[in-house]
Amino acid sequence: MASDAPDACCQLALDPAVREDARRRLASVRGHVDGIIRMLEREDVYCVDVLKQVKAVEGALAKVGEGVLRSHLRNHVVSARERGDADVIVAELMEVLKYR
Repeated sequence: MASDAPDACCQLALDPAVREDARRRLASVRGHVDGIIRMLEREDVYCVDVLKQVKAVEGALAKVGEGVLRSHLRNHVVSARERGDADVIVAELMEVLKYR
């Protein structure tokens, strides 16, 4: 997704440790989703079991989102005024937060 922030690709990159944690969590989520798909391929799958697994995936995705948001707040939002892109950063956050 493109940003209107000045040189956003260079100045506002995701913290490497957060990026790696998110990548690792999402790889786990991918495996978990594959497991749910296998469950659904069985005739005897119980609805509540599927719902529990979907909820676990939602929780894992929420953790990824929280980590990325925390990093963004810490590393980019707090310094937006100094960089001169506070309006852009606020607009981006408002757009993202309407989906949370």
